[in-house]
Amino acid sequence: MFNYQNYFKNIIQGIKSEGRYRVFIDILRKSRNFPNASWFEEGKSVPEDITVWCSNDYLGMGQHRKVLDAMKEALEKCGAGSGGTRNISGTTHYHVELEKELALLHAKEAALLFTSGYISNEATLSTLASSLKGCIVFSDELNHSSMIQGIRSSGATKVIFKHNDIDDLNYKIKKYDKNIPKIIAFESVYSMDGDIAPIKGISSIAKENNALTYLDEVHAVGMYGYQGGGISEELNIKNEIDIIEGTLAKAYGVMGGYITGSKYLVDTIRSYSSGFIFTTSLPPTIVAGGLASVKYLKKSGEERKKHKHIVNFLKRKLLEEDIPIIDNPSHIVPVQIGDPVLCKRASDLLLSKYKLYVQPINYPTVPKGTERLRITPTPLHTEDMVNNLVESLKKVWKNLNIGNIAA
Repeated sequence: MFNYQNYFKNIIQGIKSEGRYRVFIDILRKSRNFPNASWFEEGKSVPEDITVWCSNDYLGMGQHRKVLDAMKEALEKCGAGSGGTRNISGTTHYHVELEKELALLHAKEAALLFTSGYISNEATLSTLASSLKGCIVFSDELNHSSMIQGIRSSGATKVIFKHNDIDDLNYKIKKYDKNIPKIIAFESVYSMDGDIAPIKGISSIAKENNALTYLDEVHAVGMYGYQGGGISEELNIKNEIDIIEGTLAKAYGVMGGYITGSKYLVDTIRSYSSGFIFTTSLPPTIVAGGLASVKYLKKSGEERKKHKHIVNFLKRKLLEEDIPIIDNPSHIVPVQIGDPVLCKRASDLLLSKYKLYVQPINYPTVPKGTERLRITPTPLHTEDMVNNLVESLKKVWKNLNIGNIAA
C-alpha cells in the first residue's frame, strides 16, 4: 500500500536538509506604531517587541489614519463581506469608484479589480493570450510566478528573453510575422534584485513589431511617479503601455490586484476570465481602504520623499561597512549571503538577539547560491533604526563569519 504520510514527510525532510524550509514568523503589527510589532515566539507565553524590516507595506499606508478611517466607515455602512461574486451582488459602489480611480491613475480607459496581484496576473495573461488565436508571449526570464503560470495556462507559445535584455528580445521577436498576435510581458521593478526594466526600449520594440505590452508594476505603484503611477509614470511613458497591472497590497497598504487598459480589452478579461468571474469579490472595507490610499498618494509626495531618503541612507551605511548589497536604483535592499543555511541563521540571530525581523530569501524564490536578506525600509523607519540595523548586521556577520561566503 502506498504510504502517503511517509511520502509527504520525506518531501518536507528534503526541503529542511537543503536549508530552505520556510518558517512563518508569528507577529502582530502595532496599529499606528509601524514598523514596531509583537513577536509571538513558539514556546513563550509573552510576546516580544521587534522592528519589522521586511514588510511589503512599503510606505506604511496600512497604518495611515485616512486608510483606517475609510475602512471603519465602510464596515459600519456595508458590513464585513461583499456578499457575492462581482456578477452576483458583489459589485459595491466602492469597487466601481476604485476602478475609476485606478484607470485615471494609469491614464487608461478602464480598470478591473481582482482579489490579489497574483490572480490579476494569472487570470489576465491566461485569458488574454488564449483569446488571441496563435498568440506568442515574450516573457522576461525573471518574471513573477503568477505571470509564468498565466502564460502556461493560456496554452500560447512562449518565448523567454534574457532578463532586461532588449537586444535579445528584439532578435527573438523579429523571427515572427507582424500579423501574428504578440504580447511582451515584463515587470517594472523586479522585487528580489531591485533592478528596473528598460521600459522605453521594450515599448519601442513592441510598437515596431505590432505587439501588446503587459507591464507588472506591483512593486512600483504608489512608489514612483508624481501621482504614484509607477515607473511608467515616472518615465512619462504610461500612455504607451497597453496593459498596466498593479496591486493594492504593497505601497497602498491593503490587498487586491488590478489591471488597467483599453475599454474593450478590459471588458474581454471581465467577460471571460474564470479567475475573476467565479470568486467572491474583495470586501468593501478593503476596497474602501485601497480607494482612500490611492487618492491620498496621488496628491501627497511626502511619503515617497521620506522613503527615498531612508533607502539611500541605509544603502550608504551598508556600503560603508562593506556589507554586500545588490546595487540597484530602486527601494529594494538585497543583502547578499549566498548560502541557504547561513541566510536562515543570520535571520534567526537578528530576530532572537537583536529583535530585528528580516526574512531570509532562499530557493526557489531566488536561484541557489544567491540567497539573501531582503530589506525594505519605509518612511516610518528612522535614521537611528537604520544605524541599529547596520550595527546588528555587522555583529551577525562576524558571529557567523559570513564575509568569506559573501565575498
